[in-house]
Amino acid sequence: MKAKTLKRILIWTTSSLLLLIALLGLHIYLVTKPRVDSHTRVLARIDIHQPINDIVKDKITTWLYLQKGVDHVMCNPKTGIVVFSFSPLQADANKISEKFRVDLNYPDAKRFMPTESQMQSGCPMASNSFSFKAYRFISNIF
Repeated sequence: MKAKTLKRILIWTTSSLLLLIALLGLHIYLVTKPRVDSHTRVLARIDIHQPINDIVKDKITTWLYLQKGVDHVMCNPKTGIVVFSFSPLQADANKISEKFRVDLNYPDAKRFMPTESQMQSGCPMASNSFSFKAYRFISNIF
């Protein structure tokens, strides 16, 4: 009888442990997977490469606000840089920048895309923080 009870306890303990490990793995996967929801906003930058004044700045800003999905625009006439935020579910920055170049007649305007090294150095999370090291460890496992 003791062997039968011990066997039952061992089976229940093992199956409970396996279930908890599976639930932990599922939780980690769901929390760390990239997702885009209706509240996600993305920034994009267009470099104009031409001098612009305040009148042109207002025209550019108005045009960008009329594009579907764009919700905030910043235009700096001194540097010729336009930055806008948009919903990736409603708009595509490449299409907006191409349409910008054609509709507003700025053939030299290009969407700014950072290099790989700029992307690596631009992360706001410190690479030596505990949370970053934990995330890196867990992401390497899965």
